[in-house]
Amino acid sequence: MKQLLGRASSIGAFVKRGEESGYIKISLRGDTAEEKITITRKIDTRNKSEWVLNGTTVPKRDVIEIIKKFNIQVNNLTQFLPQDRVCEFAKLTPIQLLEETEKAVGNPELPVQHRALVEKSKELKRLELAVSQNGETLNQLKALNAEQERDVERVRQREKLLAKVDLMRKKLPWLKYDMKKVEYKEAQKQETLAKNKMEEAAKILNDLKSPIEEQKKVKKMHESNSKNINNQINQNASSRRDIIERECQLGVQVRAKYAEMEDLKRQEESRQQRISKAKEDLVTAEKELAELPIFEPPRVEMEKLGTQITELNFELNQMKVRRKEKESHLLHEKGLLRKSSERLKDMESKNNKLLLALQNSGADKIFEAYQWLQDHRGDLKKEVYGPVLIEVNVQDQGHAAYLENHVPNYIWKSFITQDGSDRDFLVRNLKSYDIPILNYVPERGSRRAPFNITPEMRELGISSRLDQVFDAPSAVKDVLISQAALDNSYIGSDETHRRADEVSRLNILDFWTPDNHYRWTKSRYGDHMAASVEQVNPSRLFMCNLDVGDIENFRSRVAELESNITDMEDSLKSLQKEQRQLEDEIAKIHKRREEITENVKFEKKRRQEMQRRVDMRRRKLEDISKEEDLELSTKKLIDQAARLNEQRFQMAIKIKNLLVEAVDLKWNYTEENMMAIELDMKVREMEANVKQHEKFAIQAATCYENCKKETEQCKRQLNDAKRHAESIAVITDDLAEEFRQMPETIEELEAAIQDTFSEANSILCLNQNILQEYENRQRKIASIGAKLQDDEKELKRCLSEINTLKENWLPTLRDLVAKINETFSRNFQEMAVAGEVSLDEHEVDFDQFGILIKVKFRQTGQLQVLSAHHQSGGERSVSTILYLVSLQDLTNCPFRVVDEINQGMDPINERKMFQQLVRAASQPNTPQCFLLTPKLLPDLEYSEACSILNIMNGPWIDKPAKVWCNGECWGAVMGWEGERV
Repeated sequence: MKQLLGRASSIGAFVKRGEESGYIKISLRGDTAEEKITITRKIDTRNKSEWVLNGTTVPKRDVIEIIKKFNIQVNNLTQFLPQDRVCEFAKLTPIQLLEETEKAVGNPELPVQHRALVEKSKELKRLELAVSQNGETLNQLKALNAEQERDVERVRQREKLLAKVDLMRKKLPWLKYDMKKVEYKEAQKQETLAKNKMEEAAKILNDLKSPIEEQKKVKKMHESNSKNINNQINQNASSRRDIIERECQLGVQVRAKYAEMEDLKRQEESRQQRISKAKEDLVTAEKELAELPIFEPPRVEMEKLGTQITELNFELNQMKVRRKEKESHLLHEKGLLRKSSERLKDMESKNNKLLLALQNSGADKIFEAYQWLQDHRGDLKKEVYGPVLIEVNVQDQGHAAYLENHVPNYIWKSFITQDGSDRDFLVRNLKSYDIPILNYVPERGSRRAPFNITPEMRELGISSRLDQVFDAPSAVKDVLISQAALDNSYIGSDETHRRADEVSRLNILDFWTPDNHYRWTKSRYGDHMAASVEQVNPSRLFMCNLDVGDIENFRSRVAELESNITDMEDSLKSLQKEQRQLEDEIAKIHKRREEITENVKFEKKRRQEMQRRVDMRRRKLEDISKEEDLELSTKKLIDQAARLNEQRFQMAIKIKNLLVEAVDLKWNYTEENMMAIELDMKVREMEANVKQHEKFAIQAATCYENCKKETEQCKRQLNDAKRHAESIAVITDDLAEEFRQMPETIEELEAAIQDTFSEANSILCLNQNILQEYENRQRKIASIGAKLQDDEKELKRCLSEINTLKENWLPTLRDLVAKINETFSRNFQEMAVAGEVSLDEHEVDFDQFGILIKVKFRQTGQLQVLSAHHQSGGERSVSTILYLVSLQDLTNCPFRVVDEINQGMDPINERKMFQQLVRAASQPNTPQCFLLTPKLLPDLEYSEACSILNIMNGPWIDKPAKVWCNGECWGAVMGWEGERV
């Protein structure tokens, strides 16, 4: 809609101000008189749209199908001409006018055929260009090949000689292969001879090795016997050593028994002495125990110390409770301090968010400018404020929206100086940042209008004035008031919105409500007042604003908390000192009580130790008295010594037998060992002879291996030569025949190759690529020739199709333009001017075809093409409407709409135009014609087919509308209005 009307930028802008939604409704007659089609479009301020067809919500494509069915073209200026697009009609080129006319009138196939002809003409031009270019290219290539045929023949002769050289070079590897084959057969023969020699040496060696093996077996038997006898000798020696060792142990035991007998005699003498000594010790210990005084523990002192410890512990616990409470309170205060500090830090960082909001609103370098000002404040004479946004604090978010919408955007990013030299300094240095600089000079004697809310204002909902809803430094506030007239703008409520008309009577010409901004302006040419209402946009810049007083309160709160924490920490340190003193006193009492306890334990332990000493000495005396008798012990020792001597005698007999056996074994071992030594000498002599023959056999085997390796190497070289030769050329019957005609030795073949190669090089050829270029051109000639034939066939087909379409399209179009010209010329003649419509033809350039509208409005002038350069706005409007009238009886659509086409016409032309429009629209079988206009000339002539629809709107429309509905004439209505005024 917005593109068709040329107005507004969104569909929501067509909703009446103050309303949330609206709708547009149109009724169409169907195929029969009874069929009625109703199309409704609902729109809202959120730019949403809904289509309703006969009361049912449908998608937009269904409505478009209905429009296409009735051939309604709202985007065609010849069918739908809004006021704001009248100038577009005059700007239509002849080509565009032809396209619009074809769509609006005549056969529906005309625009289709026109588009097809345009496409075909483009294809025709492309084919003609291709045929021309290909023909020229083909001739050039043929001429070049004709010039180079002699050089090509010489190149071919040279290539023939080089091919012969390549063929001879192919035989060279096969000759080398034959030479390697002879070498391979000779190596095979030498390998066979070496193999026979090796087998003969191996047979002789085997015959010599057989007796050696028999002698080695006999030698091994004697060595085994010697080993067994030696093992028996070792076992005999081991048994003798064990028996001798046992006999020595028995002798030691016998001597020990005799020594024990002597000890028993000496022990009996000392036992009597020990008994008398033990008795004396027992008497002494019993006497010391009886003389030990009885110890009484100090119970009274212990009870007194326990009472003191209990009291001090109670006092210490109370002190710990107080300390814990103070520590808890201190932690709480530190938590509050941390939160307050973080909150203060967040509040102070709001400046960055405000600067970011300014940057997003278009001040790209506001951060750099603000930082520059902070760095150079020492160079300024007086205080400089800015940007203004961070200096202003608004408590209410709604008031922030009013203030942001009221104050021009450039002021929010401005810096305010209070000295002329500071202003010049900032202008020079901040010019690249695109930041405005405002200089504030206090006006002496000027007084601002006092703020006063009268009862009448309160009754209408007026609560404040815009200069009262924010805090800022005085210089900033004065600049905002002087630049934006904040002291003349008031703040109201929903009640103010409902009674907006009454507010102006209080001489308040600017006020704000939650949703709208009302302003009254007085006309410069009279006392007429004009009102405007604008929607209040939500605040974008003040979303992050904070109260400066809140920041100061938080700073005071942080300082107070820091002071409280310092006092509490000092008090806590004093309490900790008292606690340590009390703990030291308790420790001293505990120490005294422990000393008493240790003394009691010591006395008890001393008595217990003396008692244990008496008991121990008594048991010692009893043990000494119970020791065994001397005679009985001596008899037992004599019997044990006799038994040990008997065992020693048996051991001596065993040693004698083992010595006899050892002598026999030594004699047998000597015999077996001598036999083994003799056999070993014989084996060594025989092995020396075998080694001599092994040397000959190894030489024969080495010779065989060398021959075998030589054969393998020759075989590999033969295979490599064959693979190399096959990679150069595979022998075929034809190739073998050609090889037979060439030299049979390598030397002769290499000489022939050199001669032929020299002969080929003697043929001079300046361009080495001439043959390749010649053959490439031959291929291109064949390819371009085939493509040229195809393009010529396609060109003939395209010309045939264009002629067929042109025969159907052009006569019909000429007839249509002739009819339009006839009606257009007649209508212009009736208005005492001249005009014509002609078809601008351009052979086969169908995209250049157009309709020319030529008019003249003066008798002395010439017909000129309708344009903005030759005709005035009124003349273009007359020409436009007469052209549309000329299409009236040719248009195949249900209706046409023309909006305010009579604006800018003089009364004479407007009257003539209106008469022709009425006459053309009143003819039978023509589409409906809607003329929308804010005014009509008096005494116009209307036909019976005309209907006049008056659209009334405004605040005083109710009573006139009632008079109009009663059938009264317009004059009566105007008379009533005159009485009211």
